[in-house]
Amino acid sequence: MTPVGRPGYGGYSGPPGEPTPWAAGITVAALVAAITAVGVFAFGAALTQVHPLFSLAVNVVAAVGIAPTAWRWRRRPVTRWVLAGAGAGVLLGWIGLLAGL
Repeated sequence: MTPVGRPGYGGYSGPPGEPTPWAAGITVAALVAAITAVGVFAFGAALTQVHPLFSLAVNVVAAVGIAPTAWRWRRRPVTRWVLAGAGAGVLLGWIGLLAGL
């Protein structure tokens, strides 16, 4: 599949002239953010009971591991909303873990 979209961006951004589905996209991003935040918080809290540094290490390794794939997929029409929600959810989960310490 040949990438289509704005020149210089190197990724697929949808058919030219098609409007961005903001309402549906923000809804998907919000739902994914909520689910991800709860998952990150619950998993991090469970790992913190084992050892706080273990929780930190696992979270950092997971974030660094997924970052290259997320960066490549950031311009795909539906995936970009899911990635935005997942990124926000991870940040919210980390904030919740830090607040809970």
